[in-house]
Amino acid sequence: MGDGSARRSTAEALVGRDGESELLRSFVDEAAGSGGVLLLSGEPGVGKSVLLDVAAKAAVATGALVLRFDGVEFLADLSFSGLNHVLEPLRHERDGLEPVHRDALTVALGAAGEGAPVDRLVVYGAVLALLRRAALTRPVLLIVDDLQWVDRASAAALAFVARRLAGSRVGFLAASRPGFESFFERAGLPEVTVSPLDDRAAAGLVGTRFPLLGTRELQRVLAQARGNPLALLELPAALGDSRYGEGGALSEVLPLSRRLRDLYASRVAELPAPTRRLLLLAALEGGDLSVLRAAAAPDEDVLCELAPAERAQLVRVEDRGLGRLAFRHPLIRATIVSGSTSGQRLDAHRALADAFTDQPDRRAWHLAEATPDPDERVAALLEQTAHRVRRRGDAVGAFNALIRAADLTPGPADRSRRLAEAAYVGSDVAGELRTAAQLLVEARRADPELRGSLQAAAAASHVLLNRDGDVTTAHRLLVGAITTREGRSDSDDDEALFEALCTLRRVCLCAGRPEFWDGYHAAMSQPAVRLPPSQELIVDVYADPARATAEALTALDAAIHGLHQETDPTRIGRIGMTALFVDRATACRAALWRVVDDGREGGAVTSALVALAVLCLDDFMTGQWDECGRLATEGLALCDSHGYQMLARQFLRGEGLLAAARGDDATVRRLARRITEWAAPRGTRTIEQFAWHMTALAALGRGDYEEAYRYASAISPPGGPAPHVPMALWISMDLVEAAVRTGRRAEALAHVAAMRQTGLPAISGRLALVTAGSAAMAAPEDRAARHFEEALAVPGTERWPFDLARVRLAYGEHLRRVRAGKDARAHLDAALETFRHLGAVPWAARAAQELRATGRTTAWAHADPRANPLTPQEHQIAALAASGMTNKQIGERLFLSHRTVAAHLYRIYPKLGVTSRVTLGGALASLPPHHEP
Repeated sequence: MGDGSARRSTAEALVGRDGESELLRSFVDEAAGSGGVLLLSGEPGVGKSVLLDVAAKAAVATGALVLRFDGVEFLADLSFSGLNHVLEPLRHERDGLEPVHRDALTVALGAAGEGAPVDRLVVYGAVLALLRRAALTRPVLLIVDDLQWVDRASAAALAFVARRLAGSRVGFLAASRPGFESFFERAGLPEVTVSPLDDRAAAGLVGTRFPLLGTRELQRVLAQARGNPLALLELPAALGDSRYGEGGALSEVLPLSRRLRDLYASRVAELPAPTRRLLLLAALEGGDLSVLRAAAAPDEDVLCELAPAERAQLVRVEDRGLGRLAFRHPLIRATIVSGSTSGQRLDAHRALADAFTDQPDRRAWHLAEATPDPDERVAALLEQTAHRVRRRGDAVGAFNALIRAADLTPGPADRSRRLAEAAYVGSDVAGELRTAAQLLVEARRADPELRGSLQAAAAASHVLLNRDGDVTTAHRLLVGAITTREGRSDSDDDEALFEALCTLRRVCLCAGRPEFWDGYHAAMSQPAVRLPPSQELIVDVYADPARATAEALTALDAAIHGLHQETDPTRIGRIGMTALFVDRATACRAALWRVVDDGREGGAVTSALVALAVLCLDDFMTGQWDECGRLATEGLALCDSHGYQMLARQFLRGEGLLAAARGDDATVRRLARRITEWAAPRGTRTIEQFAWHMTALAALGRGDYEEAYRYASAISPPGGPAPHVPMALWISMDLVEAAVRTGRRAEALAHVAAMRQTGLPAISGRLALVTAGSAAMAAPEDRAARHFEEALAVPGTERWPFDLARVRLAYGEHLRRVRAGKDARAHLDAALETFRHLGAVPWAARAAQELRATGRTTAWAHADPRANPLTPQEHQIAALAASGMTNKQIGERLFLSHRTVAAHLYRIYPKLGVTSRVTLGGALASLPPHHEP
């Protein structure tokens, strides 16, 4: 059984796999016609790789192009290494792509040297476009084994592609082991578990391959292998091996994978030393024969030296010309690496580094693995790799490379600087907020003076701001670092300065305190601090949107117009947030969604949270209230999982504004209290204003105008808008209406005058609408109509349905008072329809009441008692909610997501005229039953 026991044919290996083989052939046929994806999962040795072979042979038989590669555990930190390998056969197809895809793919795969920064989603789209282009001439099957070891950047790209193959003639087939954390997002993709063979098939496989095996030995093999095909074929070889005891197999106490590894270890140990060295090179790099030849000794015949391993059935050489070495099972690769000495591994990595002189990133990583002690030269190369990787859109890869570079850095100042940069990338882009805090502790330990103070201060401030809300310490750190910069002007330091200034602006904005802005202007007055003119203008809008000049708004509009070409997720988020302040976020939505999708695919998490917050709040402003609620829920969950306490308040703000507009006072009180209890002790006045805003809006809805005035004037006193308070642009009409209703007409007129004097109508159509509408509310009765007509004549007001409906409601109220009933009804009808659509219950009730006062009966007030306004599903959801079940519990009962349940409830409340689930039971009791059609 010695030499022959190791040999087996594909047919033998497929005993008991008729069902799986037929499934894969069917998948290949279907994918060849219309594309598709299928994932295999199973324990080591269960036969996944052999089944992939079946699929590959079936695809080749149909004339398809098969692109195949295996994930390599030891390359998981090298960005796009997997993608680089699998797309290599298509390198000539790249020239036919659209320029944006061709350039993005060239830069991402490292074929263009430094290159400009690229958007990860553009890269993913380029991969998909390349595969679709290749499939124009013949079907394409992409096969990936050991998916759990594919690097993060490649895994994200493959997950993106896998979900978009319908109609493409491209198939994606992958196999992975369960229990391993993978970068590939498999949720929702079809998956098949490859199970061990049943007892009959297992006995048949062993009996066919080892016909002379005795009954007793056969039973021992079957008992130990437990249906694992690889074990069934390998364990019999150990029965006659004296090293394992007389007639005994390997210890049954050890896990099966360990027993098989021990078998392979003995087989590897018998190979000649040059063969073992080549196998180690292949195990560490992936098996490309051209790489092995470059890393081998000058006179070494690689194929000749590999022959003993081929004869031992440990590897196979595919396409002996320019092909590759493939291990017959991943356990062999792991056995070779674990069985080597540390010195042998260091030598192998050095040889591989020398083989990659034309690939600086690959060379840097191998040098890092070949360098046991700190080495500044290698650390610097790895830092350069981090910068290149970040420009390719892989923030997490850059983060990992910077940490490794810091580990290899001998000098304390450079080590501290690299740790601080890693912390900054982790906190600002990659969502690694908790890890960033630990890195900063290490940075200070390495260099207590933090001579790389700009990066350290920016990173520390990100952590302090986002996790702790400590604006005071963050402000002090940043101002100190910027003002003690000593006039340095190298490009790296200029970039760090720009990031520090951006962080300082956000700290000042969150604090909402004038003295913080004084510190910012003092820092900006330093001679060495210079921003590009366009950037400086945009900063002006961000810092004080109420006083944005026409020139600054033009610069912002130009930046928004260019967002379709912008690849930096941080910059997209900053422009989006600035645009939100001046009612331009809608024009940023496509770019913001790219950032959100990137974050969902494992990219820039922090930037995705900022983009989600902008989209959520823009949804509220533009009347997309159901989506506003869904995004708020998603954003809060992400903030909670990543520790972003400051950003969480933006999503609580979105939820609070929805609850306020819909009349859910209990939720408003709860959210306002939660926000205030966090913000007040930290001195984050702008965050406190989130609570004041939702409280004022809720008070207006229920007619408590004194409370509305108190909270609105706390944000911006009459005669404003207050400087450096973006919220002042959101509550101007609230303040004026509350002032008029409480007899403070002088204060209302003063605020209207300030709104006009400041130039709010020139900033946006919405502000023109609310300025004229506020003027109408504050004006004497004989002049109000002129201002109302001015408001309604503003172009594009339908983009702001809630604000527009409020102005129409106020106009209708005015017309009813002056006894213009017919005209009043037209505006009140329009307002009521909008409020109903939005689910703004208290506002709809006000509009209906005004209509009744004009003599009009409304459907709102007198619904047909025979009609049930709810659909059957809505009625079921409402009943479950009234019973006390949470959204999550309802979703589990009805097989819906909790977000879908929340969206249904938002629609149900206004239909029933209630504001929360507390009163749902009574409302449902008064409804007629549903009748089946």
